[in-house]
Amino acid sequence: MKKSLIKYPFLNKEVEIYEQDNGHKIVLAHKEGGMVNVSSWVKTGSINETDKNNGISHFLEHLMFKGTHKHKAGEFDKILEAKGAIVNAATWKDYTFYYVTLPKGENNENFYTAIDLHGDMMTDPVIPDYEMGAPFDVNDKSVTDKRERHVVIEEIRMRKDQPWTKVYNAVNNAMYTSHPYKRDVIGTPEIISQVSQEEVMNYYRTFYSPKNVTTIVVGDFESEDVLNRVISAFNWGERPEAPKRNLLPDSPVPNEVYVEEKANINSAFMMFGFLGAPAIDLKDNIALEMLAIILGEGTSSRLYTNLIENQKERIFNMIDAECYSFRDGSNFFVQANLNPEYKEKALKLVKNEIENLAKDITPKELNKAKKKLKSRFACDVETVSDIGETIGYYMTVCDDLAIAEEYLPICESMKEEDLEAAAKKFLDLNHAAISVLMPKD
Repeated sequence: MKKSLIKYPFLNKEVEIYEQDNGHKIVLAHKEGGMVNVSSWVKTGSINETDKNNGISHFLEHLMFKGTHKHKAGEFDKILEAKGAIVNAATWKDYTFYYVTLPKGENNENFYTAIDLHGDMMTDPVIPDYEMGAPFDVNDKSVTDKRERHVVIEEIRMRKDQPWTKVYNAVNNAMYTSHPYKRDVIGTPEIISQVSQEEVMNYYRTFYSPKNVTTIVVGDFESEDVLNRVISAFNWGERPEAPKRNLLPDSPVPNEVYVEEKANINSAFMMFGFLGAPAIDLKDNIALEMLAIILGEGTSSRLYTNLIENQKERIFNMIDAECYSFRDGSNFFVQANLNPEYKEKALKLVKNEIENLAKDITPKELNKAKKKLKSRFACDVETVSDIGETIGYYMTVCDDLAIAEEYLPICESMKEEDLEAAAKKFLDLNHAAISVLMPKD
């Protein structure tokens, strides 16, 4: 078993990374206090899906809680929640992760129970048909089954009625040409209503291989004891490696793409989307995070100051900017809710603000962005849950926790011209995807 140590910022002890012969990585991070966090991050999400099984990663996330050969459905949550635990999971484009946060308990009793149950759930899910619900015709309104298949379909339907989801899905689809990122992570009712138990289990056995999983434990504990308990709890048996990915990042669209749709809404929604650098390219991603802060985070941002405070007409109700980092390229978004009468003017105003980013970043703006990012990084080591989630991101999306050591030095080294160069490189309006959702009337 290989061992490596990382000097993770703001933690008193080095983070320990163990890689077993089967590829399963175990990360131990020490944080004083009575709370512990146990999580497992799987390198699969919509990135490994196709048009035929889109949404299966998220569906499987739900079904992983439906029992093992040792514990029937519901027992896992019942035992841990009785001990004060928060138990949950999430699926995104590059990963699916499962976590438990709870008090250690007397003599680590709760902690050890969480490790055992978590390992059992990750390596031996049963996913019985009667918990999934039978496949059915999604257009048959007489089907009223309440099992998990229908729970997920109802979640999809509720989400797709939301205006922000509509504009995001439209701009996300427009930004990409062939990469799986263009699909919605949650899937479609048509696919989820028909996917079989065999397909779900085949997907689990294919991608939930030990080499694809990183288990992270954060808290105050003795390392050797916890390491041995995690190894014992994760009984992988004989399982093949997951297929290797041969995906290339998409190039930005060659020309501006504009998509406009209508819905039963009273105001309009707008989103600009740009493709950025892969997550491993830390400097470019830090530059984009800083640009998002300068352009659209808070009431001192350019978008709020120039397009809400200083406009005579009430054009925008809200407007901001965000940046998300993914394995095969980040996304930069500007999103707004606006008065539909001013749609054309709003488009011009937003384009003008984006163009100006490449010209005149001020020292004051740069310093504000640095302070916010450094403060955000420090806040991410305040709780065991935050530490587990941040480490999980670096280990799963970047394949390298060591780059966390570089984050603060790179952040401090950034100059105005670095941000302007990043704006020119990634926020070119000729390569923008724009989605607008207008009222029907």
